Amino acid sequence: MRRLLSESRLVTLTGVGGVGKTRLALKAAAETSRAFRDGVWFVELGGVTDPELVVHTVLEQLGVHDDTVRQHRTVLIEQLRDRHVLMILDNCEHVVEATAGLVDALLRGVPGLRVLITSRERLGVDGEHLWQVAPLPQDPALTLFAERAAAVEPGFVVGAHNHGTVTQICTLLGGIPLAIELAAVRLRVLTLEHLLSRLDDTFRVLQDGKRGGDPRHQTLQAAVDWSFHLCTRAEQILWARASVFSGTFDLEAAERVCSGDSVAVEAIMHSLAGLVDKSVVIAEQHPAGTRFRLLEPLRQYGLEKLRGAGRERVMRERHRDHFIEWAEGREKEWFGPVQPQIFSRTRLEHQNLRSALDFCFADDGDHCVHLAATLWFYWAGCGMLGEGRHWLDRAVARPATGPIRAKALWVNGYVATLQGDIPASTRMLEECRKYAVEAGDAPALAYSTHRLACTHLIGDDLALADSLFEEAMNLYRVQGTVNSHTMLAGIELAISATFQHDFAAAERLCVEAKTVGEQHGELWAQAYAIYVLALCAWVSGDFTRADQLGRECLRIKRTFHDLLGIVLAIEVLAWIAASQGNAVRAATLLGATTEIWQSVGYPMFGSRYFGAPHGECESRTIAALGEQEFRAVFRKGMDLELDDVIALAIGDQPEPEPVIIAATPLTKREQQVADLIAGGLTNKEIAARLVIARRTAEGHVERILQKLGFTSRAQIATWVTERRN
Repeated sequence: MRRLLSESRLVTLTGVGGVGKTRLALKAAAETSRAFRDGVWFVELGGVTDPELVVHTVLEQLGVHDDTVRQHRTVLIEQLRDRHVLMILDNCEHVVEATAGLVDALLRGVPGLRVLITSRERLGVDGEHLWQVAPLPQDPALTLFAERAAAVEPGFVVGAHNHGTVTQICTLLGGIPLAIELAAVRLRVLTLEHLLSRLDDTFRVLQDGKRGGDPRHQTLQAAVDWSFHLCTRAEQILWARASVFSGTFDLEAAERVCSGDSVAVEAIMHSLAGLVDKSVVIAEQHPAGTRFRLLEPLRQYGLEKLRGAGRERVMRERHRDHFIEWAEGREKEWFGPVQPQIFSRTRLEHQNLRSALDFCFADDGDHCVHLAATLWFYWAGCGMLGEGRHWLDRAVARPATGPIRAKALWVNGYVATLQGDIPASTRMLEECRKYAVEAGDAPALAYSTHRLACTHLIGDDLALADSLFEEAMNLYRVQGTVNSHTMLAGIELAISATFQHDFAAAERLCVEAKTVGEQHGELWAQAYAIYVLALCAWVSGDFTRADQLGRECLRIKRTFHDLLGIVLAIEVLAWIAASQGNAVRAATLLGATTEIWQSVGYPMFGSRYFGAPHGECESRTIAALGEQEFRAVFRKGMDLELDDVIALAIGDQPEPEPVIIAATPLTKREQQVADLIAGGLTNKEIAARLVIARRTAEGHVERILQKLGFTSRAQIATWVTERRN
């Protein structure tokens, strides 16, 4: 695999499910990781049901955040263009076309990218190098069996007394790792001889009726069939029903979705424990508690059983209903002290929510519109604007009517505003407001009016924004509505007041909103009030208080991964740093915000009022540092990872030292090669380290010599050393 990755930019591992494609990919990645300057990223696609969400999933897993309206494929290419990475895309066979299109575009647009695929089907992309993953040879198969057997029967070893029996078992199982593991765990209740006899009898019966096809597929099918038939009837039913979950699930979800039709709720836990004991279900520990997961081949097997019994639709409806009810509960709880837990729990259920939405949209009815709108707190509050817009656009395209459609319109208008897509936002919000007036839908009128006010705020029409904010706040009061939205209406009106230099009014409005948040334990909206209070303190010259408030806001927003709140907090901390005379900190934070804004939307919303302090901060910092040093420090800030930026801004890590990067004619890859030459590596060793062909390494060395005007590798080494010093 290391050799293949050095020769080809795209390697696809194919083979039967359970043969070890994922494990081989991870092992190869671990052994070549040092060759990839910007890391190795693993993306699991097994739970992705909508092909359009393949790129969303890749963005999310790679930590590339983009909530703008730009094409996500383009965003991904831009983010990766100068990086040297290995990307593993796991379990692609069910979304092979979408994956192939994405990989083809990435390979064309990102020169330093190599991709490792695991799939039962080839992608069919130019330059793809296929590798058929074979079952384990005899000795490794025996080793795996012994390791798994020892886990359930302490002291088990393969020796002269049982070598032949274990060999026969592994031969029957075709050397397929998953099949071996499923069999070995049965030593908890069977002797080795009984295990062999049962496997022998079962496989003969199961395989006698099979004709054609890949024998290894038949072997795995037989192994899983055998494991299925050794389960109790209750365990078999749960195995099939649990296959509708995507990713992980908890006990409560299993009890709600998988019980009924003669299966008692209290019996689910016992059956689930039995499946865990048999290694069919994996138990994973999370801060929120134990969660369960079916290995992908076993989930597919269970789904086939469910379809064969004609029960798939019924179970998917139960799954949908459970997660609609789950989302409704989290929406109600959002305005309260458990907001951080709601964020983390919703992230854990992300794949299940996707699956429920996908099923809803494939069906008739308004379930899809309702669920997409109900999850507004996740889309807008937890850094998921891009995916939220995907589902909400589909929701408003449906022929729903009444309050359900109205909510989807104002929620999508809200999300579009945060993305900076004002024309689309305005259209949806005006449609919602028109319906609300005609139908007398008071909640829809309040929310759409509020969100229209936001479009005018970032559009710099402060007079109209103020009028609409006040109208919305009055509507909220008349209805007796108090929640995160009502808090935000006052906070956003306060932002308008700061732009008009009415800082007393701004502070009063934010203190009122903050008080409401404290009374109810609400943090997410309260953080925006703290942000505006930081602005007011900064303008008044109280830099110490402003800095404390800015850091407090950022700490809260980090909890929710709210990128918009995070970048606004870092912006104000940069302005404060510049006012305090800390130009290096200010330039570093400005560079970081420039990178984050690319993932959120238009920098400072494209607003004249929002953007003016940013421009003033940049001018002041350039004057303090000089153009050259400013650009060097600014670039350093752009290169920081998000977590490192937040840690720096809050004060969890030391402040950066001024850095001036000396000019170099070399590309990033050529600089890497030069550094390795200085380290004493030969061309062959450089090729191995960077996972490139030797001829490619030699070409880099020749170009370095030409660019630097040198004639020897020793001169390159000296040049590198002098630059370091």
